Amino acid sequence: MPVVTSIEDLRRMAKKRVAKAIFDYVDRGSYEEGTLHANKNDLDALKFRQRVAINVDQRSTRSTMLGQEVTMPVAIAPVGLTGLNWADGEILGARAAGNFGIPFTLSTMSICSIEDVAGAAAKPFWFQLYVMRDRGFSASLIDRAKAAKCSALMLTLDLQIQGQRHQDLKNGLAVPPRLTLGSFFDVLTKPAWAMNVLRGKRKSFGNLEGRIPNADSLTTLSHWIAGQFDPTLSWNDVAWVKQRWGGKLILKGILDVEDAKLAAATGADAIVVSNHGGRQLDGTVSSIRALPEIVDAVGDKIEVLMDGGIQSGQDVLRALAYGAKGTMIGKAFAWGLGAAGEAGVTMVLEILRKELDVTMALCGLKDVKDASPAILRSV
Repeated sequence: MPVVTSIEDLRRMAKKRVAKAIFDYVDRGSYEEGTLHANKNDLDALKFRQRVAINVDQRSTRSTMLGQEVTMPVAIAPVGLTGLNWADGEILGARAAGNFGIPFTLSTMSICSIEDVAGAAAKPFWFQLYVMRDRGFSASLIDRAKAAKCSALMLTLDLQIQGQRHQDLKNGLAVPPRLTLGSFFDVLTKPAWAMNVLRGKRKSFGNLEGRIPNADSLTTLSHWIAGQFDPTLSWNDVAWVKQRWGGKLILKGILDVEDAKLAAATGADAIVVSNHGGRQLDGTVSSIRALPEIVDAVGDKIEVLMDGGIQSGQDVLRALAYGAKGTMIGKAFAWGLGAAGEAGVTMVLEILRKELDVTMALCGLKDVKDASPAILRSV
């Protein structure tokens, strides 16, 4: 394996190893991808104040997220089709996160099921829920997450209608899925990836397999999913989920101050300031740009997390300086997994923590919980 010094190194390795359709599913965004790029560019535009002659010995990146002690304020975000980046990818991700001491979130659209991950993970994980037209199935997912002793439920609110991702359609990740000539030849050049995925416990949506009538293949499951995104989703549904779940609840996809206020009023435990990684409403604001005004509006009423463009420890510190209590990584996690499996995920986490620690020191900061706008330049 080549020397890995950054998340970008792992991204390049994943691009070489993973089938193009799956790599692009992780890597790309919706429409012209303006919001996808803004997520990263707006983070990069925030410059640190370098400080000197300050005692920064005995630094700590430890914090809490939803009352859980974490080695750094980072959680793994829900990523669909994770198990197609590396066989049993969700299990490997949960295991790496648990060993490192941070939360892992399992997607509804995972390859490994809730039960698969619960049976293999030594520590509780978070579960991400979509409220579907079939409320009975959504209720069953909540009940299964409770039975698996998930420590938090993350309700995603910004996929009531799916944004178009041009590259997915070109790669054949459509409904129904189709094998393009380009995809066929690409898979032929990735035999190690193909053999790895074929060895996995599952090849389809694990949370849906055997539970949807007359949907016994990836094609029929994809048809069912496409018809389940629900444009009638409302705050009444949030109240229903909260009541049925009864545990810690996170609301993901908040990007507007008014929505943040409404979310705080539900009694949920946390929100995630997020634009779905630039994969939904292209042309909307980046997550980091939306973060400060949301923190100002609700920060003392509900825990505020952020995702979107977090690809370095410096990005983590920037988000914390703007008021987030924690961050989430999706792309970086999937790149590490695609590059080297569980070891790759661990490398991602180690890189993030080292970058976070070094940047704290050079900004004159000893404790990550003390991050504030004071460590950033005003211009």
